[in-house]
Amino acid sequence: MTQYMPTAPNRTGLVLFPAFDWCISPSHPEREERLLYTKDQLIEEGLEDVGNIVFFNPELAEYHDIDRVHLCVPSSQKLLTESHLISAGGAIRAARAVLEKEVDKSFAVVRPPGHHAMQTVFGDRGFCIVNIEAVMVEYIRRHYGIRKIAIIDSDCHHGDGTQDIFYNDPDTLFISIHQDGRTLYPGSGFIQESGGPSAPGYTINLPLPPGTSEEGFDMVMERVVMPIIDDFQPELIINSAGQDNHYTDPITNMNFTAQGYARLNRMLNPDISVLEGGYSIEGALPYTNLGIILAMAGLDTSNVKEPDYDPKNFLQSRDMNDHIENVCFQALDLYHNREHLRREMADKPVRASQRSIFYDTTGFVVEEARIYHGCPECPGYAELTAKGLNNRVRAFTVPFNSCPKCHTKAKDEFQASEKSLRWTTVLQDRIEDVYEVK
Repeated sequence: MTQYMPTAPNRTGLVLFPAFDWCISPSHPEREERLLYTKDQLIEEGLEDVGNIVFFNPELAEYHDIDRVHLCVPSSQKLLTESHLISAGGAIRAARAVLEKEVDKSFAVVRPPGHHAMQTVFGDRGFCIVNIEAVMVEYIRRHYGIRKIAIIDSDCHHGDGTQDIFYNDPDTLFISIHQDGRTLYPGSGFIQESGGPSAPGYTINLPLPPGTSEEGFDMVMERVVMPIIDDFQPELIINSAGQDNHYTDPITNMNFTAQGYARLNRMLNPDISVLEGGYSIEGALPYTNLGIILAMAGLDTSNVKEPDYDPKNFLQSRDMNDHIENVCFQALDLYHNREHLRREMADKPVRASQRSIFYDTTGFVVEEARIYHGCPECPGYAELTAKGLNNRVRAFTVPFNSCPKCHTKAKDEFQASEKSLRWTTVLQDRIEDVYEVK
């Protein structure tokens, strides 16, 4: 299918982990066959023989890597399987390969996926328990001192977990390109969801109508994603590389192709990609993963095409183009007005929110409340309570970019809190890298 150059221009690392021993059920869309066909396709295409493409084994993430990001209830040790630790460890290994100059770019082709896992985790929702990108990002910050990071989520479903974790962080630009939440799980990802009080405009949601094809994705990449990235100037670009926008995917309604994915990746030029969704096991994943890998490596992608690919099948109507143009306009306007929004929010240094979080896989609801304690010098700190499945957690969370004053306040509030048999109380401190429970 593809003619390879003998040596890739970009030295590119691959981490493959199909998770043979983990699935929600044998017939569930998120099962090990998702990556077995991809692995066979890569071997068939001779990718192992291409110069400058390097295969790395995944590693096992530590529970502390998970606790740096998540508040797992009752605990990460009780909630996670070894496959979840290896999936997160595969993303960490991909990042380390780039940051230690073993390769120029890397792609963690791993499962289980993670972008629906929020800060609080009571179980599996949207096929996710551990947010492997977020675990990787905070590992990078802890071990390599990188501050400004852009995460571009191209999965068909809104990356609500990643959004939740970084919602109040002005050093993390999060952009999600997804099918409109009015038509698809998790029912979120609207333009108005634009960031917390310290980071308005640093969460950019691009909800696209069902049936969006290459033309629509090109439009949002060229008009919104790339201009915002150029302005933000991140030290690192991460692609949350879901592939369920494909026209053959069984659980979504989009019209994207392997050629589109390759072109998106060439435009975005990420340092690290991490696989998320994509459930067309034979019709899409072998082609889309191959297209992404070749684009990252700087190789020719023109021959990566599905057997029934015909460009005439992926044209959009004028009405759809007009709709997407309006989405682009609103998103850009929001980003350019972020400082004005931040000044407006600064009038209320303490902001509270409440919500119900539905865990779709097992069918229970968690009630969560969050208080952002703002600061003119930093993102402050957050106080969070969550109740579900007869478990309750109260946490004081300190981001890596909190100032000394806010850091001390959060620690003092944790120490002053009373120990209770009804509540698990946690200090999640990313500055001192502490996860303390009382």
